[in-house]
Amino acid sequence: MSPLARIPSLKLKLGLVIAVAIVVTLATMLITARLGYRPRWGALIALIASLISVQLFARGMTSPLRAMARAAEAMARGEHGQRVVSSSRDEVGQLAVAFNTMAAELESLDRARRDLVADAAHELRTPITALRASLENAVDGVEAPDLPALLAQVERLGRLADQLLDLSALEGGATALARESFPARELAADCAAGVEIDDALRVSGDPDRLRQVVRNLVENAHRHAPGAPVVLRAAPRASGGVRLEVEDAGPGIAPEEAQRVFERFSRADHSRSVPGAGLGLAIARSIVELHGGTIRAEPVTPHGCRMVVDLP
Repeated sequence: MSPLARIPSLKLKLGLVIAVAIVVTLATMLITARLGYRPRWGALIALIASLISVQLFARGMTSPLRAMARAAEAMARGEHGQRVVSSSRDEVGQLAVAFNTMAAELESLDRARRDLVADAAHELRTPITALRASLENAVDGVEAPDLPALLAQVERLGRLADQLLDLSALEGGATALARESFPARELAADCAAGVEIDDALRVSGDPDRLRQVVRNLVENAHRHAPGAPVVLRAAPRASGGVRLEVEDAGPGIAPEEAQRVFERFSRADHSRSVPGAGLGLAIARSIVELHGGTIRAEPVTPHGCRMVVDLP
């Protein structure tokens, strides 16, 4: 640990080190002169003494920088678990904290990238396997190709590709919103759900994108609660803006899964028994956040789930 670690300014540290070096040099010159040393020997001794004092007082000041350089080289090789230890309170210590924050974010992004690739490969494998099996049977003459089934698998692949591109554009900030004020009832134009919306209520935002949010939420509710009623509500908020709710009477979402369901390829049922790629809620969250709003999942008594969207 550096003797000057508690000093919060690098400039002040350097000034103190220089001052100490000057004082040690002058003191050594005076002592050697009184002891009868020749001036050149006194200057040499003073130089050595000042260098030693600088090494003692500046110890630890630059070690975080060297550690960051080594960590940066390791991170360039893909080792994102690198961290830097620094006990100083100056600009170098602040840089070390910022470096560790950046390293943690890079590690998280790299983990998310690996998970995305693995999940996308898993989702692509199922329709591709089905297509391959059907085509191999047709080529071998085992059975005639089931064209409707083949078309369904191709459409599934197309939807997955469209969702991935859509999500990439939304998360990358490449999507521009065509904002306007429109009747809230238009949000229910193409959704198969019961509707509880005041005809006079208006929403400010991108109509196409917000309809996509509602459509994704309603479709997700129908998938998890087939045959159960789904209700879409819209009402003004007391603090301004509009609240949208999509409620179903299905099995609901466990509290520990309430945030995770909005992640890419995440599902409340880990068995993957429910069809879908697990991208609809992630796309909905990105669109809502792009509008400056929030989205969350709430439990419904005695059972069911309510998706709540608050728009400013």
